Formats: sequence, structure tokens, C-alpha cells
Amino acid sequence: MNLVRLSGWLGVIIYLIAYLLLVVKKLQSERPLYHILNILGAIGLLLNAWLLRDYPNLAINIIWAMIAVYAIIVISRKSRRNVE
Repeated sequence: MNLVRLSGWLGVIIYLIAYLLLVVKKLQSERPLYHILNILGAIGLLLNAWLLRDYPNLAINIIWAMIAVYAIIVISRKSRRNVE
């Protein structure tokens, strides 16, 4: 298996693990780890999509990663407010 396919499959596996852990309540969407896993999954699929010129997949994973980054920012701002 070449690195392009491997990065895509790793991205899929990370996405699925994150979602499964969310569903079985081992992760919470209010915690950064869930969103970090989504960013890692997106990176794997972004690399795969970029190298294969799969632009719809590239677009959705850029947006998915941006949403996850935004969620982490919101979570960190809330936790900073709670500390102060």
C-alpha cells in the first residue's frame, strides 16, 4: 500500500474512532480531544485527496478541520473564562 492510500485510510480510521468514542460516551464534544482526532483524520484525508486531485473530498475535509479548530478555540476560551 502506498503512502497516499495509507494516509487516506488512517484518516478514515481516526474519524471512525473519534465518532465511535463519542457515541459510546468515552469522549465528549465539549473536550478538545474529540476535535483533535477530527483534525488528525482530516489531515490524513486531505493529503490523500490533494495527491489524488479529489477536490470534493479535499473541500469537505478542509471545512471539517476548520470546524474542529473553531470548536477547540471556543472550548479553550470557555475554560479560560471559568478559571478567571
